[in-house]
Amino acid sequence: MKNNQSPLFLRARQLGLWSIINHWERFSDAPWLPELLSLEEAERTQRSLERRSKRAKLARFKPLVDFDWSWPATLDRFLIESLFSLDFIPSATNILLIGGHGTGKTMIAKNIAQHAVEKGFSALFVTANALLNDLAEHGVGTGFLKRLKYYARPDILVIDELGYLASTTTHADLLFHVVNERYLQKPIILTTNKPVTEWQDAFPGAPSIVGVVDRLIHQAVNISIEASSYRLKEAQERMKEKKAQERKNVPASQKKSTTPDNARAPLRSQE
Repeated sequence: MKNNQSPLFLRARQLGLWSIINHWERFSDAPWLPELLSLEEAERTQRSLERRSKRAKLARFKPLVDFDWSWPATLDRFLIESLFSLDFIPSATNILLIGGHGTGKTMIAKNIAQHAVEKGFSALFVTANALLNDLAEHGVGTGFLKRLKYYARPDILVIDELGYLASTTTHADLLFHVVNERYLQKPIILTTNKPVTEWQDAFPGAPSIVGVVDRLIHQAVNISIEASSYRLKEAQERMKEKKAQERKNVPASQKKSTTPDNARAPLRSQE
């Protein structure tokens, strides 16, 4: 029994259906067995996807298919689309998305992470501020090590908005621990509004930031996005649509007439 290599037996063992495995002679020829295995596999695949999606904490985001590629002045679309092959995961290649506010960095990062989750990988999304504050709250003991492992565990770690807020030397040291723990093991997708040459400004006087930069860029894909805020563009478009709709809905009696007043005056009867 243990040496049974039939496809159905191997699938049942993979699923851990030990009642069927232990009575294989009785169930191996049952006409319902293939369908049962298929249903169980599909159910477990769906549950696994739901667990990974929940743990990724990606929240809501715009699908990449809705992105206006013509909006940025500079953006390598081919390079971004090539990342969806997910080859950067086994090679532990980091992805640095650099650009100003509202240029689509976070949206791109979340789309890549979601695609990885759908393909069976684990991911975790966290803002840089939340990550560093979380680690700082756990000090240097066992609690800190557990949180560090939490950020080291996912196949992809997305760190969002690095450099948006001024940080301390302690925060730089904590970031170094996270980057070092994943270095050449698992990739980081990082979004920032500052090129790496200016990260020292976000962590003034922190010598460990040099080590952070060195490890992140050693094996990385750098993607620069030059554009004005896409969120502002969308907000302006929504405002135009709202005003147009409001004008359309104004009752005819309230619309300003272009007919001269004397042309609208009633005719008087001739005496």
